[in-house]
Amino acid sequence: MTLTVGRERPPWRRLFGVPLAVTFAFAVLMLLTAALTGLPLRDPEGFLGPSYVRLPLTVIGVMAADVLPRVLLQRPAPRNILQVTRKVFKERWTGHRMSVAAAGLASFYLAYVAYRNLKSFLPFLQEHLADPALVATDKWFAGGSNPADVLQQVLGTGITAEVLSFAYMIFLIFVPISLAVALVWSDDLSLGAWYVGALCFNWVIGTATYYAVPSLGPIYVQRSSFTDLPDTAVSSLQDSLYRNRLTVLADPHSTDSVHGIAAFASLHVSIVFTAALVAQLARMPRAVCWALWVYFALTALATVYFGWHYVIDVFAGLAVGGLSVWLAAASIGRARLRIGANSGRDGTLVVARSGTAALS
Repeated sequence: MTLTVGRERPPWRRLFGVPLAVTFAFAVLMLLTAALTGLPLRDPEGFLGPSYVRLPLTVIGVMAADVLPRVLLQRPAPRNILQVTRKVFKERWTGHRMSVAAAGLASFYLAYVAYRNLKSFLPFLQEHLADPALVATDKWFAGGSNPADVLQQVLGTGITAEVLSFAYMIFLIFVPISLAVALVWSDDLSLGAWYVGALCFNWVIGTATYYAVPSLGPIYVQRSSFTDLPDTAVSSLQDSLYRNRLTVLADPHSTDSVHGIAAFASLHVSIVFTAALVAQLARMPRAVCWALWVYFALTALATVYFGWHYVIDVFAGLAVGGLSVWLAAASIGRARLRIGANSGRDGTLVVARSGTAALS
């Protein structure tokens, strides 16, 4: 099976037409749900500020990192720096390239904001929890034991906890930075659109799994299994999310916080798996692929180790990520899937590019 991407410069409508349509419908669903239930809409804030601020700023920062080295390579005289910068910017950032980046950013923003709000509505619309059944699946996977207890006994609760905490928390900056890199640094429009589209599908499909199997996660229903863990950034985040849950459940109109707890499926796993899979299929540099696969393994391990997710949530995350990658590939206007003699030797999906599609 081969994914072939053409040489020409596809317009933003061909690359992001489907993700924009899907995420627009997703946003409409969010608005209708809020109107029918009377629940408030919130713009999810992170430690870098509201998403409508931090996402564009991240893209602008990466654009600067794209342009400035090219300016410095020309070694302009101090009096000519602004002139050379304007010239390089115009060459790199044509109207065509800007429209593609804007469409990708809009798709992601709509999907992410709808995802966060619909996730916050979840406890008001789905009162039952599937945690007892998921606990039973955990014991089945671990032969009657608690998987988190097994991992803590095997790996320890010292430096391992700090390493896995760092791996888990870095996700907060990995998503916006990888989004910006895909929209700005990729010299292949279809490749960048593939990844960003896959991120959008992750938010949409992930939200559906939250509603299909509403659950909190081991840390919130089996706290005794995690009392031996040291205080880390993860434990602080878990406490913060639980306080937000109680505040939102008490009166969602009296707070700007959103409810952010849902176990099935693990979108940490699905997103990082998406990044690693796209990098692998796109035949990016081996060092990049290895780094992403290691990061994926650490993320999957951390979700169970700290009790964010049940083991089955990890497998569900793999399914969400794989499906999102496939849907995004199918939605690219200049891509086609075929099975033939050019497939990889092992029959897996590979990316065959006859050339690099220029962005400008």
